Amino acid sequence: MTSEFQTWERKHYVAGGGDPMLFYVVYGDINASAPLSRSRYRSNNAPDGIDVMSYGPSTHPDVPGSFRNGYIWDEFVANDPDLAATVGRCEHCMILRGTPTDSSTLNYLRDTVGLITYLIDHGGCAVYDPFMFCFWKPSDWKEKIFEPAAPVPRHHTVILVSEENDPSLKWFHTRGMRKFGRPDISVHNVASDLEDGVVDLCNRLIEHQAFGHVVQDGQQITMASLPSGGIIRHGGNLDDPDFNNFHLDVSWQKSGKTKR
Repeated sequence: MTSEFQTWERKHYVAGGGDPMLFYVVYGDINASAPLSRSRYRSNNAPDGIDVMSYGPSTHPDVPGSFRNGYIWDEFVANDPDLAATVGRCEHCMILRGTPTDSSTLNYLRDTVGLITYLIDHGGCAVYDPFMFCFWKPSDWKEKIFEPAAPVPRHHTVILVSEENDPSLKWFHTRGMRKFGRPDISVHNVASDLEDGVVDLCNRLIEHQAFGHVVQDGQQITMASLPSGGIIRHGGNLDDPDFNNFHLDVSWQKSGKTKR
């Protein structure tokens, strides 16, 4: 369908890098029969390849509660108990999930973001993003995801920090790059003096990949804020629970490690 609103270009797009997948759960008693204003929501409705399914007491009643358990849910309850209580009472949800047929631009993401915002405005009370391990309150979704009217890849991904066996070191790893059909990023054994440089590296890789770049296996890291000798290797698979995605493993040789 021809669109009169701005195309979300992928300026570094290379075909064959991977297939994006979107997965969102919108909670609430949603009136999806209301007309969707294409101009207001900057959306042509669900992109080809993205299924929109409604669940409730009369249709697979177990589905809304299936996401309300485990560590992510417990963290949500602890951090936002009021909204979690509202979600906990919801008997209905809508799931948007699938692989867009055309990922040469990010219009599939634009259309989905607009559609989810429409669902929020018509009864949705929260958006669960399993790839980011995130429950969005409507106001935050609109501020961070919809209102920029741009792809904002860093808002669609998260950089997580975990402790290593050595408490002086940390593991930096991302989630959410599967939305762009590109691998997530993993950097183990990061010393405190390199944390800012690693965050900068992750953000650069997020941006470049989201806009279509394909990182080659064996690519070297050349950044003034990081040691020389860094190299990127492809790893993992789509069933990896740490990422639900492939990932780029960034590492440095132990010998000859020097600051640039």
